[in-house]
Amino acid sequence: MARIAGVDLPKEKRIEIGLTYIYGIGRTSSNKILEKAKVSPDVRVKDLTDDQVQSIRNAMEGYKVEGDLRREVALNIKRLTEIGCFRGIRHRRSLPVRGQRTKTNARTRKGPRKLVSKKK
Repeated sequence: MARIAGVDLPKEKRIEIGLTYIYGIGRTSSNKILEKAKVSPDVRVKDLTDDQVQSIRNAMEGYKVEGDLRREVALNIKRLTEIGCFRGIRHRRSLPVRGQRTKTNARTRKGPRKLVSKKK
């Protein structure tokens, strides 16, 4: 099993898809890393040699992934809430941050509906 950046990659998947299980790496980044490491994207994770895994690790050195990236995102959100800007207030109230409507949608961000009983 290939373990890269502290993440166990799924054995049966192609390495192109397997790399996306690492936080901060998507399909585009995955393809760039594999191109730099000179590894075919069609190879399955279980078929990787130790040399290929090492070359992938070396190719990923310029990328901020997993813990470092999560920490940076959390600090950015914390900074926005502390300075009290509009985006920070939206984060604090658990509302959509990027200008989406909230009258009807935004259930993912707001959570399940809160029922208000009507009295006679």
